[in-house]
Amino acid sequence: MANEYDVVVIGSGTGGYVAAIRAAQLGLRTAVVERAPVLGGTCLNWGCIPTKALLEHAHSLKIAQDWKEWGLTLGDATIGLDMKRVHSRKDTIVKGLTSGVELLFKKNKIDWIKGSGRLAGNGTVEVTDGHQQTLTARKEIIVATGSQPRSVPGIEIDRERIITSDEAIGLKEIPKSIAIMGTGAVGVEFGSIFRRFGSEVTLIELLPRIVPVEDEAISAELERSFKKQGIKVLTGTRVTSAKAGSNSVTIEAQTPDGTSILLDAQYLLVATGRGPVTSELGAKEAGLRLERGYIHVGSDFRTNVPGISAIGDVITFDKPGHPQLAHLSSAEGIAVAERIAGNAHGPINYDQVPACTYCDPEIGSVGLTEQEAQARGYEVKTGSFKFGILGRARIAGEVVGFVKIVFEKKYDEILGVHMIGPRSTELVAEATLALRLECTVEELIRTIHAHPTMSEAVGEAAHAAHGGAIHA
Repeated sequence: MANEYDVVVIGSGTGGYVAAIRAAQLGLRTAVVERAPVLGGTCLNWGCIPTKALLEHAHSLKIAQDWKEWGLTLGDATIGLDMKRVHSRKDTIVKGLTSGVELLFKKNKIDWIKGSGRLAGNGTVEVTDGHQQTLTARKEIIVATGSQPRSVPGIEIDRERIITSDEAIGLKEIPKSIAIMGTGAVGVEFGSIFRRFGSEVTLIELLPRIVPVEDEAISAELERSFKKQGIKVLTGTRVTSAKAGSNSVTIEAQTPDGTSILLDAQYLLVATGRGPVTSELGAKEAGLRLERGYIHVGSDFRTNVPGISAIGDVITFDKPGHPQLAHLSSAEGIAVAERIAGNAHGPINYDQVPACTYCDPEIGSVGLTEQEAQARGYEVKTGSFKFGILGRARIAGEVVGFVKIVFEKKYDEILGVHMIGPRSTELVAEATLALRLECTVEELIRTIHAHPTMSEAVGEAAHAAHGGAIHA
């Protein structure tokens, strides 16, 4: 039957499209329902890829502004930024990647069913796009509808002056000033972008420190660097109201001591987190267990309704705090596809999921923070090493930050690695493998790190953990 499949995936983000490709590779007839005019979901179209493209432009501008130090000759040219060209290049990158996903669908004989998918019971999905059709999944439906920006009570997002990340990536002109609510990955990345572009940036964080999910030492280092760059940081501060005008936003906030303050900025970016996309899915009618809009799943991603699984940003477990990360969604997509095909390889270890934040300086982390390890009862030890000591870091002119290793005393096992500084989003891969292999600090010490590289900081941090850093 034309509308009968082994697997029907709702959503084509990094969870959905990867699940579909893996299912098709394993011989399952697969369809993906996607209502957007392009494949790839938030990550490729409005999140990971376009924001990182802007960050690369910000880094290039940083190098150009230091042209004398680098021995560049620019004549009398004024160093500035052509936002039209910046957006053109960003959009070209995005289009190339989303077109690539479409080609992968054709290669793997995956049907893209255009329209909005709704769970209709008995293994069926109703798809509406002008007209309605019904798809049947013989084995499993995979919900991968992802997440969307959310606000906080009392803050009305008008998408003109009070905006989300969706609007921020498309601003045609560089704001003179911007206030950013929230200092998770989205908040600090846009803070880095706009500050480098020349905006006055104010970060507002309700909790006592920025990037609050990171190790406390990482938070402190980033705040120091941001302040040095001229970014204003307000921690322990609650936004109580925001009123948009024709050209600016007036923000009222409460400081830690209870004092009310007024801030004025050209834009207010609300970066206080993302919520699940389930409102039009028919999840409640289908009998799915929902928690604050998220779909509850078990360790194998099955929901409470037979024949329906869910992955990615839209899910929650009994254990709170499921990370909303593109690469984790992809890993979950592969895991659920392999389980459906009968090739299950065991549950994902969520203590070994790397996190990358592409602000300046970059952050890469995996495993337990020092505080988390102590809370779990480990006898914790640490070792750290500063990037600025390295020859490669000095050559690159990127000398801020450090690598910190968290390990337990009894067996010398590495519990977490946290880094802030140059190439940290790449270097975290070595740390992730170390945790995956239950590596000890001693084994990392005996691993030879090439010279001159940024990765030497990882090896030196291991030496420091045993009290024997060579270059510190």
